Amino acid sequence: MRKVSTGFVYFFGALGGLLFGYDTGVISGAILFIQKQMNLGSWQQGWVVSAVLLGAILGAAIIGPSSDRFGRRKLLLLSAIIFFVGALGSAFSPEFWTLIISRIILGMAVGAASALIPTYLAELSPADKRGTVSSLFQLMVMTGILLAYITNYSFSGFYTGWRWMLGFAAIPAALLFLGGLILPESPRFLVKSGHLDEARHVLDTMNKHDQTAVNKELTDIQESAKIVSGGWSELFGKMVRPSLIIGIGLAIFQQVMGCNTVLYYAPTIFTDVGFGVSAALLAHIGIGIFNVIVTAIAVAIMDKIDRKKMLNIGAVGMGISLFIMSIGMKFSGGSQTAAIISVIALTVYIAFFSATWGPVMWVMIGEVFPLNIRGLGNSFASVINWTANMIVSLTFPSLLDFFGTGSLFIGYGILCFASIWFVQKKVFETRNRSLEDIEATLRAKTGEDAAELSTTK
Repeated sequence: MRKVSTGFVYFFGALGGLLFGYDTGVISGAILFIQKQMNLGSWQQGWVVSAVLLGAILGAAIIGPSSDRFGRRKLLLLSAIIFFVGALGSAFSPEFWTLIISRIILGMAVGAASALIPTYLAELSPADKRGTVSSLFQLMVMTGILLAYITNYSFSGFYTGWRWMLGFAAIPAALLFLGGLILPESPRFLVKSGHLDEARHVLDTMNKHDQTAVNKELTDIQESAKIVSGGWSELFGKMVRPSLIIGIGLAIFQQVMGCNTVLYYAPTIFTDVGFGVSAALLAHIGIGIFNVIVTAIAVAIMDKIDRKKMLNIGAVGMGISLFIMSIGMKFSGGSQTAAIISVIALTVYIAFFSATWGPVMWVMIGEVFPLNIRGLGNSFASVINWTANMIVSLTFPSLLDFFGTGSLFIGYGILCFASIWFVQKKVFETRNRSLEDIEATLRAKTGEDAAELSTTK
């Protein structure tokens, strides 16, 4: 391992999140121009937005599990190359189908990043800092989304501005590749592959030369690494079932609460309540700035508040915000005040998401799976998340046409409150616990009622 600071490792380790955020967020503004130049109907618009999500499913399913075999770092470099190719392909697409194919390729990198980075960051960071470090991924996602909003507004005056919006992602993709060349491999993977001295060196750097912490962590990792790498049968086995339920449940609820429909289609929502295109994009930037600030606060408190408590607070705040937004949208056609209330409620909704469900879901799926199937488990949860994301995003334009903005978000709000039951009944706490401790508890609970694990701290 080259001599690099922990800050460098965490920054470039999470940089894929910026590309994740940019490539999923940029389409919210670009679609306003693409639909006019390519004469797209509502179903085609849904596919332009959702093509990245289809690719993300493929990327998470194929590239994610491969990290258990080839290592987290090598697959991160591969993702950077795919990001670069997909961004340029999208920018130079001459017609609808080429754009769809390019965005599917781009999505493969997005899905790979979502499966790789939470695991990579969780395995690099000490237990008492893991929540903060892992949530840097979500901070990068939100920073990428803000960058996308700014780019959308900057190029909105150009006839081919959407091409610049989509192609701009090639720059951070190149930076991710260059930074990835210097990044260390995960110490957990190094131990599994027999590189014990290198693993100790990485742990020494990440623990700031605290030999007591290094020795303890290395011993725990070696014990976990003795367990033979598992596969699908173990992922769906009794021991891992509590983790699998958490991964699937959090992944689905994060999407069906409507978070990405708001992020992807916010400018469309703004224009529906009376904003002009330019004003909608500018308002979007304001929301993006607020979003990054809130996420930064969440990163700072991630290891100070229980994960379950953050999820429940977020669900309540998001649900109430969606109800208020729905009421405001019903009357926004004839009332400027109602339109402003809708925008404020939308902003508050995104803030609650960014502070809770946005980062906590990704942090927890990087924590709950045992070492021998961590890449597979994280990948499977990511596939579920992206599948739910694609279904919600693909159906949103048609549902919006059918129900209208005033009614559709009430359904998402109800699901926010339904998530509280799931968190209380099925999610166990992971804050301030080492990955090996979580795994040991899972193995100790095998043969017992899995519900008992929900009270374990």
